[in-house]
Amino acid sequence: MIELVSAERCISCDKCIAVCPTNVFDRDTAGVPVISRQDDCQTCFQCEANCPVDALFVSPFVTPQPGVDEADLVRRGLLGSYRERIGWGRGRVAGSSTAIGPSLKPGTLPLIS
Repeated sequence: MIELVSAERCISCDKCIAVCPTNVFDRDTAGVPVISRQDDCQTCFQCEANCPVDALFVSPFVTPQPGVDEADLVRRGLLGSYRERIGWGRGRVAGSSTAIGPSLKPGTLPLIS
């Protein structure tokens, strides 16, 4: 279940809003997504997987977890950890939308084996 949106990390790209199949999010007055319908979350992890700056935490539990703390999630390496585990965003710096690594030459695609 979605547990946290980090207002500090969020860049208001709205990817989480766009991919959420159950419309869990709204925007606050600053334009940052907020969890408005947590009970509607299907724990699909699409919001966390698609967040380019690791601003979301989805718990594997299907009920809200008490005491979710952003600083503790950061310390434990859990904020945005699902994205890393599935191999999305390799070469990124945590909390940054900038990728690092070699550039591809125009017209070439990496080989997938």
